[in-house]
This record gives sequence, C-alpha cells and structure tokens, in this order.
Amino acid sequence: MTDDKLSALLRDVLRLERDIRRHPGFSEETARRLRDSVIAPLRGVAGTPADGADDSGPPETRLWTLARTATELRVQAAGQASTALKEATATLQALSLQASHDEDAGTAEKRLAELRDLSAGLDSEIEVARDGPYLATNVELHTWLGEPLTTAPQVALCRCGASAAKPLCDGSHTRTGFSGDKDPKRVPDEREAYPGVQVTVLDNRGTCAHSGFCTDRLATVFRLGQEPFVAPSGGRMDEIVSAVRACPSGALSFALDGREQRQVVDETRKPAIEVSKDGPYRITGAIRLVEDGGAEPQRNQGASLEHYSLCRCGHSLNKPFCSGMHWNTPFKDPVRDPDVEETLFEWVGGLPALTRMTRLFYEKYVPQDPLIGPLFASMAPDHPIRVAKWLGEVFGGPHAYTHDYGGYDRMISQHMGKGLTEDQRARWVSLMCLAADQAGVPNDAEFRAAFVAYLEWGSRIAVENSQTAAKPPKSMPVPRWWWVCNATPGARVSALAVQEEEEPVTLPAPGDDVRYGEHIKPLFRARDRNAMKFALDLWSYTDVKSHAPEILSRLRSGSMPCDGAWPKDRIAVFARWLETDMPE
Repeated sequence: MTDDKLSALLRDVLRLERDIRRHPGFSEETARRLRDSVIAPLRGVAGTPADGADDSGPPETRLWTLARTATELRVQAAGQASTALKEATATLQALSLQASHDEDAGTAEKRLAELRDLSAGLDSEIEVARDGPYLATNVELHTWLGEPLTTAPQVALCRCGASAAKPLCDGSHTRTGFSGDKDPKRVPDEREAYPGVQVTVLDNRGTCAHSGFCTDRLATVFRLGQEPFVAPSGGRMDEIVSAVRACPSGALSFALDGREQRQVVDETRKPAIEVSKDGPYRITGAIRLVEDGGAEPQRNQGASLEHYSLCRCGHSLNKPFCSGMHWNTPFKDPVRDPDVEETLFEWVGGLPALTRMTRLFYEKYVPQDPLIGPLFASMAPDHPIRVAKWLGEVFGGPHAYTHDYGGYDRMISQHMGKGLTEDQRARWVSLMCLAADQAGVPNDAEFRAAFVAYLEWGSRIAVENSQTAAKPPKSMPVPRWWWVCNATPGARVSALAVQEEEEPVTLPAPGDDVRYGEHIKPLFRARDRNAMKFALDLWSYTDVKSHAPEILSRLRSGSMPCDGAWPKDRIAVFARWLETDMPE
C-alpha cells in the first residue's frame, strides 16, 4: 500500500467532509463520523494530502465512490492492511450504505452486494484497535435472538460502550478517553481442575464472563456462591459436557482420564458474532483475533480459540475479553419501542432458547422414551435446529425454516405416511413441556398458554397429516402463532409481583382547566394501558375521548383499573374533564 494512494483517499475525504457540513441533506453526525473514524486514523498512516481536481459531484455519489476506493485498497493490502485503513473502510462502507438506503433501498442492496464481492477473498478476522473499536472482516452478525444483522463486509463494532449506533462504532471512543488496557486488579489467570466420578471439569475464573449459563442450567454442578464452585459429581456426564460446551467465554473445559477433551468442547460452527442482550459479543467459529499490528492477544490458560466473549460495555477488567463488568455498570442496549407488542419469538428468547429446548428434547428425553424414541432413531443430526427454526418462524421470528428448508410443504413431508397415534402425540407434547422447563424458557402464564396451545394444535395437525388416507393441502403458509386471547405479558398484575411505587400525580386545582395531556394521561399507568390494549389505548387522546363515558362508568364502579379502584378525587377530575368538552 503506497502513501500516495492513502494520501489521495484522505484528500478526497477531507473535501467531502467539508462539503457535507454545508449540504442540507446530511447531518452533522455524518461529518463528525468522517472526522473521528476516517480522517483521524488516516492522518496517522497517510502522507500529506496532495492537491488535485476538486470533485463537485453529489455527496451521496462521492461517499459511495470513496467507500469503494477504500474497499479496493483494503483488499489489495489483504493481511497487511493497517488498522487505520480497516477503520476508515468500515466507516465509509457503513455511511455510504446508510446514505444509499435513505435514497433507495434497491441501490443500497446492490452496493452491499458489490462490496461483498470485492471483499470475498479476505479471511474472517477480528482486529482489536488500540483504544478503539473491534474491526471485523467477513463475519456474520446476529442478535441475541438469532436474527441476522445486515452489515458491510468490513465493520467497526463499538467496544467503549458509548456509541449511539450500537453495536456499530460511531467514534465515541475518541471523545470519552476510552482505554483498552487490562486492569491490574482483574481476576487472576488461574486454571483449576475439579475431579469427579465420571469427568474432571477445568475452569478458569479469570476468563469467565459471568453469563450464568452453567449456574442457571446445571446448578447442582456449578454452584453460585459456594466453594468449591464446581462439584463435578453433582450431575450426569452428558449434562456436564453440554454445560461446558455452552460456556460462551471459553472458561470451561473437561478432561477424561487426565486428558483434556478440547476437540469435544470446541464445536464446528460457522464464524459468527452474537450481540448479546446488554452484554458482550459472543464469538463462535474460531474467528482469528488479533491486536493492532497483527499480534495475538494475551489469553488466559486454557482459553478456547473457537469461542470467546469480547467486552462491549467498555469496563471489562480483562480487555478485550469480557469479565462480566456489564452487570455492574449502567450498560444497556436501546430499549425497544413499548408500543410494539413483543412476539412469542422475542419473549421466549429467540432461536438460542428454542434450540436449547429442542436439543434437550431430542438428546435427553426422546432417546429414553419407548413410545416415541423409535420414531426419531434415524433423525438427521440437524433435526433439533430444524424444529427450533420452525417454532421460531411460527412464533413470529425470521423466516429461517422457509429459507433454509422449504417452508410448510417441507414440514408436511416429514409426517406423511408415519401413521402417528394419539398416544405418541400426547407423549411428544408432554416431553416437550419438560424440555421447556429444563431449558429455562419463560414459564409465565401468558407465554405457556400460547406455547402449549400451539403444541397441542400443531401436533394434532401432524397426526392428521400422517395418516395413510391424508391429502394435506399444498403450498399453505407457515402458521403464525400469537398470544392467546390477547393475554400478553403485562396485561395483568401478578399476585406475587413486588408492587412498584407509583409516580406522583399532580391533580388540578378546583378552578383550573382539566386537559388530557397534563392531567388525564398521567393518571393511567403502564399496567392500566396494557390491560386495556385489547379495546383501546389509554395513552391515546383520540381513544380516551371516544370512550370517555364508558371509562368513567367503569372508574365509578371500581372495575377499572384491574388492581383496585381510583380514589374519589381522581374520578372527580376525570368527570370534570368529560364535562368540559375534553380538551387535549
């Protein structure tokens, strides 16, 4: 990579940044990201920008041209590309695709495909920029629910915790004084061996990210708050192996007859990054991790190279690896829109939760059952994930089953001619419920009502379709299941819930005008709104005005809200508002 090429790139970015600040179609945020995440790093590696012909084209077109140019330079440099070029390329790709999408979604898709074609030959890798972002190359990203995130082939991921564009870096680390150094007070790098009757568990507390997968799912072996932490004789060998393999930080392993079974612990998976909920990046698929300059980072004893957790909150004591400090800091992802009702897929915990449940079902409960075990004796190794993707699609998640396997007709084909019986169906449902309990999926009344309702309905359809004379209709859509009778989480107050303190409400003085926004809306709590969503929105002026007489009648009778009648002074305020033409 010549300084002349980088110098020319820097020159053109400087001019674009200047023009964008004057352009009404671009925000100051775009210009700031160019300064922080393109111009600043390039100044450190490029020569003095040379003069050249000024580009007077539209900023959107120039931004795309620069993104393409940076990508070409990144590809030419391949494994020798500097951290600065990777960061600049990631930012230009992200900004240009966003600008293209704002202009035309079709153009953005074509440009993304072009960038991916250009970058196809680059190896999957994550570079840790010193005091800066993670620079990921050709790696799939997905949410904690298992939903794919559409990103460019070179992406800069926030690790300071302050980005407003999480999980993407927006250059905040340059203003917060973020340091990527390890803390000398971190948990020591010590690997302990815990011998048991069947297996020896290996654990390094200095690597642990405190995700709780082991303690939550096998508490008889991994004992929170007890010493020793690991009691390897407290569980079956298959359960211990499953728990060890599920450890996202790579802190756990196991040994048989004195030999570590790393080849069993480390699964064969596609390179991927999971953006966990309010927590670290969870890396799988043996993605190569390097520090600024290409050196291998310092890892603790026994750490897995196939899976590991990277800090995302910016406060880890063991950077770049997660040490669980996100639990002790106010680190949170953006809150979802409360007006958009959660799907069953979101509530259950997405594809990871459903996969955990189906694996337990097919690996633990099915083989030992004489009634349905023989039905699945020849099932393919990926059968559990196929069922999980089907359930995910049914429960409102991405169309993963249809995309990967063929949709409704494929599912029907799996039951044709099997001659399933009612006893087998009932056993399938009961064991699936047991697997759900052990997998830790939500057990609230609302979710379980919807979950069991689908199992009962879907399994009966499967029995029907499996009979010799069955002629199932073709090309039917995959069913989309929802909450039962609008019984959604939050629609009722649990008798066991800790009662939350109510926000203080200021009532108008006797002679004051009563207005909806100032006086009426604050009287309705979130729980009241959720309980009435099936009929109206109590936080909507139009809805409340339209139903005001009925609302007043229910307030006076004490049937609303659902957990106790209003005080008389509040009812009087609502009545005054209704009598004065209900101003907004």
